Amino acid sequence: MKTDGSAKSDSTAPLTPPVTAAEPPPMALLTILIPVYNEEKYLAAVVKKVVDQPLPNGLQREIVMVNDASTDNTWEIMRELPAHFSHVPFHLINKTVNQGKGAALRDGWARASGDILIIQDADFEYDPSDYPKLLKPIIERKADVVFGSRFIGEPHRVMYFWHQLANNFLTTLSNMLTNLNLTDMEVCYKAFSRDVYRNITIKSPRFGVEPELTAKVARLRLDGRHVRVYETGVAYAGRTYEEGKKIGWKDAVSAVFQIIRFRFFP
Repeated sequence: MKTDGSAKSDSTAPLTPPVTAAEPPPMALLTILIPVYNEEKYLAAVVKKVVDQPLPNGLQREIVMVNDASTDNTWEIMRELPAHFSHVPFHLINKTVNQGKGAALRDGWARASGDILIIQDADFEYDPSDYPKLLKPIIERKADVVFGSRFIGEPHRVMYFWHQLANNFLTTLSNMLTNLNLTDMEVCYKAFSRDVYRNITIKSPRFGVEPELTAKVARLRLDGRHVRVYETGVAYAGRTYEEGKKIGWKDAVSAVFQIIRFRFFP
């Protein structure tokens, strides 16, 4: 019997389903990390706003607060806050020696367990209503890190000219050495996926932590690829020195050294 050389398909043979990549689990928890120093005037109201802020995609929140050896009633107020917001987990750290913002973040960093971590100042310069914009690119798996920016379209209080000039200089220098094109490297609002923040160890004790985080994000690789960085505008209501602003010209000089240091050394 002749055959045409073609093989008949066996309709009874089982079909092998195509192999697809497993969907990553949904992000469930946001860590809000708040370093605090002498903020008795604003702290309770800021934390209430942080707790009341609706979060996207059903995210839950935990709050990690670090008292950096405040000399006012900040620590007493901090200890009372968990009782007022019993539905939110709090992790409180009380430092007995003032070491600066970077050291406070480092201590709080170790207590974080969220799928995303965001840094929040303990005053009203930054508005938690910007959280959804900062979190959305990470939730949608488009970004690993999101920087806020005080200079791309959102309302902001008109403040010191020389501060903005210094910020622009520091951001430009940082961009030159990291090959990023940020508009506001010194911004407080930075959000990190767990894969990123678990791979960063903070060394700078003071405000040099901002260029340090930026340099380490630019250097970091995840599964062989560059970390994906997004930027979004955030509102800003800066304080005067009379209102409690703490950063000064010495911190700007230090930032230059930190930018260079962390470009070439991990």
